[in-house]
Amino acid sequence: MATQLTEQNFQSEVIDSDKPVLVDFWAEWCGPCKMIGPVIDQLSAELEGQAVVGKVNVDTAGQLAVKYNVRSIPLLLFFKNGEVKDQIVGAAVTKDQLKAKLLALA
Repeated sequence: MATQLTEQNFQSEVIDSDKPVLVDFWAEWCGPCKMIGPVIDQLSAELEGQAVVGKVNVDTAGQLAVKYNVRSIPLLLFFKNGEVKDQIVGAAVTKDQLKAKLLALA
């Protein structure tokens, strides 16, 4: 299961992480977000120990959505050393593509 990210734990889980991080910005009412949700959870399990995979609910973490300019969801941001290195907008992506992008940052 992907880590639930909030405004309280974002710094410690994402910014301060020594591993690459994938953050999924999503919302309960977003159809494509629900489609990609299980993929994100599978990825989290597969990459445990190698990378961090987390989710930000834009409805409950509005400050983070604003900070990272989230205009459409799902928005997948790839972090390394606290900085955004890559992004994917939308759900038209495979688990293998996400895994390859994330591991490339390791």
